Amino acid sequence: MPTSRSRRWRREPRSSPGESRLPPTVAVVVAVLAYAVLPEGLLVGPRFAIPAIELALLGVLLVTNPRRMVRQTQWSRAASIALACVVIATNLLALGMLVRTLTSSKAQGTSLLLAGMQVWLTNVIGFGLLFWEIDRGGPVARHTLARERLAPADWRFSQDENQDAVREVATGSSARSNWRPAFIDYLYVSLTNSSAFSPTDTMPLTGRAKALMGLEATAALLTSLLVVARAVGAMGSGG
Repeated sequence: MPTSRSRRWRREPRSSPGESRLPPTVAVVVAVLAYAVLPEGLLVGPRFAIPAIELALLGVLLVTNPRRMVRQTQWSRAASIALACVVIATNLLALGMLVRTLTSSKAQGTSLLLAGMQVWLTNVIGFGLLFWEIDRGGPVARHTLARERLAPADWRFSQDENQDAVREVATGSSARSNWRPAFIDYLYVSLTNSSAFSPTDTMPLTGRAKALMGLEATAALLTSLLVVARAVGAMGSGG
């Protein structure tokens, strides 16, 4: 017969399931704006072509889940993953073109620095969106399914292993409180990976998670070491 402790650890999802749509929506809008104001030489096609595609995909997702993420179809999941991939792919192309401009004697330090910051910010948002979408079956599954029905995890958060810590820490663990990661958690993982160029408190468990984090860290490293360093050097020399 299960004990009260085991019943508490196997508690079903919260009574009002579904993650809020607002945080990822705001993040996408920020990424769209950051791309739209990049210098002309770093754009893929017309200035507003990529932002229009991203906003169209976001519109499809808002129609499916306008406030809370409780419904998922094959189309909505494909659109969500496609949106994150478009943000990442176009930003990596912009980074490549930005690195190419470093060889130009006309490159201005201030413009390089601003462009580098925009690319770095979009990098954080794009990978945060993709991490959030693929882990444990996606945001809808994570917050609406019983834990036993979730897909295998791609990332292990500290909440997933601190159930044996002191009471005030263990209370918020996955096992005791039925904690599920939300968008802010994946955005934080992306932010720290782009800052430290390696995992910090959240560990990748699968090959695809390690590959994505490695790609993100490499892009962030290029932005920091090449673009920002060149921009600061140009500003120091009066370029």
